[in-house]
Amino acid sequence: MTPTLTVSDEVRALAPGFTHVAVEAHGLVNGPSTEATSALLDDAGRRLARRLDGRAPHEDPHMAAWREVYTAFGSKPSRTRNSAEALARRALADSGLPRINVLVDLYNAVSVARLIPVGGEDTDRIRGAMRLVRATGDEDFVTVAGGAEVVEHPDAGEVVWSDDEGVTCRRWNWRQGPRTRLTEESVSALFLLESLAPMPVADVESAGAELAELLEKFSPGARITVHAPE
Repeated sequence: MTPTLTVSDEVRALAPGFTHVAVEAHGLVNGPSTEATSALLDDAGRRLARRLDGRAPHEDPHMAAWREVYTAFGSKPSRTRNSAEALARRALADSGLPRINVLVDLYNAVSVARLIPVGGEDTDRIRGAMRLVRATGDEDFVTVAGGAEVVEHPDAGEVVWSDDEGVTCRRWNWRQGPRTRLTEESVSALFLLESLAPMPVADVESAGAELAELLEKFSPGARITVHAPE
């Protein structure tokens, strides 16, 4: 069953150029990172380097737009970077991108190569509808610190993804909570690719199609739907 996704009017007003593409997948096969997914991540780093052509990630127009939006809702973008910029910085460092598991490697590769924030949610762990809203500050965000589960609360006005149980991702796409992360046991997922103007909508559509092709390659027989941009 496809989770309902809604974007609040307050978020639309904050970022009128926001677009997201959802890729829904069922019957996936996940597991530890492989040589093939590792090669994809290395190639994504090379694609990123060609795209930037010597610039820092934050100098890319799309990343600059995300920094402006983060500033607009009260976050410091040099300290809490959007997920694509944070991954891009790691891709360009000597240590390179982390290897997590097959599904996470696939969407991280697309995110880095395309400079688009991409997130993956285990749909079996989502509770009710997913909403992109500006937080009141009272919502629960369950995370892990020092090996123990802790409950945080977003800042008032912060943009968050949440479901009926609580916040699933803070500061738009900065930090995902562990409850809905894709693990090696995940078989169904919802991937969100998020863009802002000036990135053309066609670019995020193309990124969604690339992710769908990778999912089909690594999970033959999976049922994959790429939803129209919203």
